[in-house]
Amino acid sequence: MNRSPGSPLSRRALIRTGAGAPLAALGLGAQSASAAVPATQRFDLTQPSYDLFRSKNTHGARVQQSFAFDWVNKFLFVATKHSGSPDSAGDLCINKMDFDGNHLSYMHLDGFGHGVAFAALPSGSGTELWIECAANSGGYGTALAPIDYVGGATLGSPAASAAHRPIPGATEYTCSVDPVHQRMIVRYHTSAGKRIAVYPLSAFRTRDFGAPLVDFKQPTIPGTPQGYTLYGSYMYYLTGDAYPGDGTPTGDGNSYVTSVDINTGTVQQGPVLTKAGSTLHHREPEGLAIYRTDAGEARLFIGFATGVEGDRRSSVFYKKALV
Repeated sequence: MNRSPGSPLSRRALIRTGAGAPLAALGLGAQSASAAVPATQRFDLTQPSYDLFRSKNTHGARVQQSFAFDWVNKFLFVATKHSGSPDSAGDLCINKMDFDGNHLSYMHLDGFGHGVAFAALPSGSGTELWIECAANSGGYGTALAPIDYVGGATLGSPAASAAHRPIPGATEYTCSVDPVHQRMIVRYHTSAGKRIAVYPLSAFRTRDFGAPLVDFKQPTIPGTPQGYTLYGSYMYYLTGDAYPGDGTPTGDGNSYVTSVDINTGTVQQGPVLTKAGSTLHHREPEGLAIYRTDAGEARLFIGFATGVEGDRRSSVFYKKALV
């Protein structure tokens, strides 16, 4: 197994702020970018889902919020709420797991955010997490920070002024990576609502963001937002809720996946009901991510928080049919 960077730990070593990196032009988020992303295939959301794993333990008893793959070092990172902390605190636990769902280690990130989406970028034999930080009073991150994952560490959030705000004027940020096409998608909040921007992954590697490839208002998609990701020229968006009452499976649930053409900002397919893991207890949709196997098969992964209260588990499924 690849090991995370070791001691000694320091705030500067863990948070790579890249001070002095240029930001995008003021007001960029209020307009559409002129550049376009080359059209690609998309996942057919009506096709079957397959299991990666079901009902695997994470550190602590609370539900997962999202997950991300380190596609080089072959690890899965699952963000859960920190046990004993109120949601408004923005305290997260990042769980490192193998692809069988075996729990390997965890890291606490205090005051970072809600954990709707994040990215896990390979960094040698380690992993650099790009994740929201500087949580506001509602528990949502107001900037993005790169940190080195170190198992067993606890890290307090940097101030927003010491992190990254690619779109000046935005008040909340999250991100997710497309490892196949080497791009990062950013969902951000403005006074006019949620918007989506897509950058080349190199902008995050160098901390030199400039203008995004595309930038558009998020289309109206019904349901409770539970995650998003990017594959090629399409954004994927997850909505839904846990089974009501005590969490006993009830019908097919209300978990839906929608695809959005990022060049037009319009819905391409969906919302499409997903029945993945429909017999699992609780079954709250939580997170989307992209991964490509060594054999070259691209997969859209869908996560669920499952299990009973006080012992929530992680369950992850995937779709693979492209059209």
